[in-house]
Amino acid sequence: MTPATTPRSFAKMRTLIGPAAVAVYLTLLVVAVVVIWTSLSAIAERRASVAAAEHALAEMEGRAIARKETGSPLGTAPAGSPFLAGQTFNVAGAALLQRVANAVHRVGGSVLSSQVNLDSARAKEGWVGLVVSFEVSQSSLQPLLYDVEAGMPFLFIDQLDVQAPRVGVNGDRMRVRLDVSGQWWQGK
Repeated sequence: MTPATTPRSFAKMRTLIGPAAVAVYLTLLVVAVVVIWTSLSAIAERRASVAAAEHALAEMEGRAIARKETGSPLGTAPAGSPFLAGQTFNVAGAALLQRVANAVHRVGGSVLSSQVNLDSARAKEGWVGLVVSFEVSQSSLQPLLYDVEAGMPFLFIDQLDVQAPRVGVNGDRMRVRLDVSGQWWQGK
């Protein structure tokens, strides 16, 4: 037997291999714990980032977090029919005029003139058009346009012409010409 393979050398190697194996095992265990901990913290950080982005998106879209909890996919959608109501096309035109005139009056404006278009090419498809001229303050124009387009029935602004206020005349009131249309549905 060679001196390297004697029973004493085996015993010596065994006494060195045991603690070395334990040290390697503990090192691998610590590395595994660190990798798992790092991965879990990265996942938690990403989830928090996604939640913050969802919250910011909900605020930008004007949705409240409470609406998600109610379970309603529409949230606080306006009530009513999306179509202009009326037994006849003329009555639907009158309803459109009344809806827009009420919106103008709610923001403190005054209607100067209006014309319901019942003879347009789109009228054959059930679309009622309205051209209305009114005066409104500069600060009230955007809330008015939002009211017209966001409420029920669904109305579409086809054209908007705004004349800037003249200095010294009527304060900051602008003259506005608005072409609005809505779909009529007889609803039998």
